[in-house]
Amino acid sequence: MKLINGFTTAWKGLSLTVKHLFANNSAREITTVSDSNYFKQLEKGTNTIQYPKQQLPVPEIGRYQLDVEMDDCIVCDLCAKVCPVDCIDIEAIKATEAIGQTSDGTTKRLYAAKFDIDMAKCMYCGLCTIVCPTECIVMTNQYDKTVFELSDLVYEFSDMPPEVAAEKRALFDKQQAEKQAAKLAAMQKKEGGA
Repeated sequence: MKLINGFTTAWKGLSLTVKHLFANNSAREITTVSDSNYFKQLEKGTNTIQYPKQQLPVPEIGRYQLDVEMDDCIVCDLCAKVCPVDCIDIEAIKATEAIGQTSDGTTKRLYAAKFDIDMAKCMYCGLCTIVCPTECIVMTNQYDKTVFELSDLVYEFSDMPPEVAAEKRALFDKQQAEKQAAKLAAMQKKEGGA
């Protein structure tokens, strides 16, 4: 009896293996998950696609790689504050005056010395895209991002060189020192006149 069970089990296993062996030679029909036949076609045999020759369609509400349009960023830091995994690192430098406007007319008063997003940490929740007041940070439909080094998943969006950032900081510090000196002089004048 054990011998018959052994042959039966081996036959079932081998027939399943042979079925999948030949099923892999046929290409899978590409349909979206919302298609009513999506799971039925998986029963035909092959579950894989011939990537990169075939690619699954990207859902409209898919969340993939983040992108930042720096011209529209006001460096408000809301995206970094709301991020539950701290994958956004921003360093802002106050400007001495307005430095421009975004495409929606918001005045920019901060320089972005650093705007990095670590996609290795990102959990794709999309909260950063929701809180952005200028909608400059978005989830793209690009999902095919393969890198050899983990550090390559840190996207650097700010292109400000360190020496320029130091110059901007020095200008702001100088302006603050001048304001403080003027304020102190005004107070001394007021106290001397009283």
